[in-house]
Amino acid sequence: MSSVANNTSDPLFSKPVLILIFITMLWGGTFLIVHHAVQVSGAFFFVGLRFGTAALILSLFSLKTLRGASLRDWIAGGSIGLAIAIGYGLQTLGMKTISSSQSAFITAMYVPLVPLLQWLFFRRPPGIMSWCGIVLAFIGLLLLSGVSAHSTAGFSTGEIVTLISTLAIAAEILLIGYFAGSTETRRLTLIQLLMASLFSFLFMLPAGEGVPEMNMTVLASACGLGLASAVIQLTMNWAQRSVSPTKATIIYAGEPVWAGIVGRIAGERLPLSALAGGCLIVCAVLISELRWKKKKQTEADA
Repeated sequence: MSSVANNTSDPLFSKPVLILIFITMLWGGTFLIVHHAVQVSGAFFFVGLRFGTAALILSLFSLKTLRGASLRDWIAGGSIGLAIAIGYGLQTLGMKTISSSQSAFITAMYVPLVPLLQWLFFRRPPGIMSWCGIVLAFIGLLLLSGVSAHSTAGFSTGEIVTLISTLAIAAEILLIGYFAGSTETRRLTLIQLLMASLFSFLFMLPAGEGVPEMNMTVLASACGLGLASAVIQLTMNWAQRSVSPTKATIIYAGEPVWAGIVGRIAGERLPLSALAGGCLIVCAVLISELRWKKKKQTEADA
């Protein structure tokens, strides 16, 4: 999501589009892996190990790019890395008590949240479609969490933590959009992965985490997700050079759907109201990316 597409009329099923669809399927599948791994590991330790592995893999091809890194590059990568550490750390922490399917649907709320943060920090008010997406996403979240007028159960701790994580993930998207145009892609990606790993390990102290006993579940999951994270990030940066941001976001909206499919295959079962809430959140993602276009006046009207 960090690159701006140059071509807004790309073919419906071009090679970059098909690759993004595959990447989104891969991305959705990572939720179940994290859900199982975090049961035997601290959340921030696991995130630090995951992104440390991704940085190590990427450095095999991009280490030389750090030689020309400027102070701005490190500020950009550090701020994005901090957002990643907070976002993914809290998301992973939430998965200790909620299913991977729930986590994926709640995480998708970062898309309708982005316009709100733009309004707050850049004084760019959301358009009418963004407001529609925000309202739909909120209703979907209530259904997904089982909150209704006849229920006083409220949100669980895992759901609240995951919801907070979407603010950090939305901030990550805004920071990438702010810095991407003025920094070299591979250098920025490597720095943000390094800093995300460093911040995650530092957050173990206030979270009260210790280093868990290393076993094959933790090591295999972290290494596999590290490789997936490196591939996903580089592929997104490459594909979005020719795929429009709107089309890319529509593709990414399938992430929680794929996570739900993988979770159901693995035995997770969400109630009908929760599934309806998840569908509303996906619809909110799509609607928030639409634009209300005003009819252009012709020269004769002018």
